[in-house]
Amino acid sequence: MTTDSPPTTTLRQTTDEFLATEAIIRQGGGPKAIARQHAKDRLTARERIARLVDQSPTRERGADSASDLHTHEIPNFQELGLWSAHGMYADYGGAPAAGTITGVGIVQGRPHMIIANDATVKAGAFFPMTCKKIIRAQNIARACRLPLIYLVDSAGVFLPMQEDVFPDTDDFGRVFYLNSVISAEGIPQTAAIMGYCVAGGGYLPVLCDTLLMTEGSGLYLAGQALVKAAIGQEATDEELGGATMHAEISGTIDFKEPDDEACINRVRELVGKSRQNEACAHERASDVPTRTGRDGCSCLPPFRDPADIYTLFTDKPGEQYNIKDIIACIVDARTMPNTEGHESLAPDFDEYKADYGLSIVCGYARIGGHAVGIVGNQGSLTTRTMPGGKGGPSKAANMPRVIYDDSADKAARFIMDCNQRKIPIIFLHDTTGFMVGRDSEQGGIIRAGAKLVNAVSNSVVPKLVVIMGGSYGAGNYAMCGRAFEQTISFAWPGAKCSVMGAAQASGTLAMIEERSRIRKGETIDPETHEQILNAVRASYTEQQDIRHAASRGWVDRIIQPHATRDELIAALLATNNWDYSREFRTGVLQT
Repeated sequence: MTTDSPPTTTLRQTTDEFLATEAIIRQGGGPKAIARQHAKDRLTARERIARLVDQSPTRERGADSASDLHTHEIPNFQELGLWSAHGMYADYGGAPAAGTITGVGIVQGRPHMIIANDATVKAGAFFPMTCKKIIRAQNIARACRLPLIYLVDSAGVFLPMQEDVFPDTDDFGRVFYLNSVISAEGIPQTAAIMGYCVAGGGYLPVLCDTLLMTEGSGLYLAGQALVKAAIGQEATDEELGGATMHAEISGTIDFKEPDDEACINRVRELVGKSRQNEACAHERASDVPTRTGRDGCSCLPPFRDPADIYTLFTDKPGEQYNIKDIIACIVDARTMPNTEGHESLAPDFDEYKADYGLSIVCGYARIGGHAVGIVGNQGSLTTRTMPGGKGGPSKAANMPRVIYDDSADKAARFIMDCNQRKIPIIFLHDTTGFMVGRDSEQGGIIRAGAKLVNAVSNSVVPKLVVIMGGSYGAGNYAMCGRAFEQTISFAWPGAKCSVMGAAQASGTLAMIEERSRIRKGETIDPETHEQILNAVRASYTEQQDIRHAASRGWVDRIIQPHATRDELIAALLATNNWDYSREFRTGVLQT
């Protein structure tokens, strides 16, 4: 008696069946959902990842067709957890790949853990398996010390299943817990919001070290309808959590970008400016002159001629200048896409919180190929956007060269991030000190200043100082004065350094001298008053002269302004063997 045996399936056939299913999973919510995402002028999660990771020399960035990206593997990206939630949540229409994409991708030559919400699947909402998948990716990154990049586009918790998403140790809250401890362990985390990030999900990107956001995206705890129901307030999405609001008023985001493409390009630039990614990552046009920078890599000369510093900078009372023009004379240049789709030269400077805390300019840059952070006092009048009620935000003017509470907060946060990236910090001094007066005191200027001083004091990276103009009082301390373990300090001829300016100090010191003489029985007539004032002014002016500081070892080297870039490159080369293994700890911060 014979029986028919079932047909055998070869391993190749089984593999082909799995590959066919994987192609379907990669389509996420399907062609219609992909089309809806494109209709919003947004890329899909897979398109974003394909543009984020490094490209092979034979393939241009973004050259893959949309159909290829949504059916095939993304080059330079090892996807993990593709089968998550397979065959689950049928009552809700399923959740292909658990509505999120995770994997290890090569960005600027280094492996990164990439976590991207797939907005084509239930608007990127979190299912139970979404949480588990993200937590798994975070744990792998933590164990391997891989930097993380989150591409955020999510409606938050999938409410019909909230009891399985919200409360437990392997649920939504664990993602935030890992965000926090990963940062404390010194593993960089970058988040880019390119869509909506609402309710509790808003904490994920804000717990990261660096946060970008595109125009038209939203970051808020409650949307219009919930706010109206809860407190009766009517507000627009932009007022509640738009990119401009968070860039100018709340100061929550670090970089505001016009669209997905610009945002991803910025992420790549920022990722490249860390100690782990020190190799020059930019391809240079063959007809552009280059010079040798660190480790023999090629870097472009500055966007502006360093000699322009002599016409750009001014220390005359009542005159202003833009510190960003000075920075353009110091940092490398780079090629950047322009509005016409071509590449043009620009300073290699990614300004941090460019619309917030404007009296101090911060940013990541390259100087001679070295990745650095720059903190510089702004020499021009700026405008601050203040929170507003029904009447909307108000505006306030910030004086040049003065440190305000919002700029101190910004600079402290930036310095902490430079320590996280393990890159040197360059301080460009020209400050009269912190803002005084009722509004400033009530705004917490002492608290903000203490936070900045704390961050500077506990920094474990090289700290290079250039005193360009004035460096007075607590402003000198906050900008890494001599007492704060500068690595090397430079100064320009004509710079000044003292507890306060000669004009303010002379009047105070003259008054003290006059009162002392009066107690001794002397009479102070107008002629004597003028003699005392002139003598005090002459003495104080001599003491604040930078040569006085240099003669006493408070400044290491007085340099020619146009040579600032070359002097900094030499100083950065001297730090090549710096011990970056020390842990960065600030102690208790007044927040």
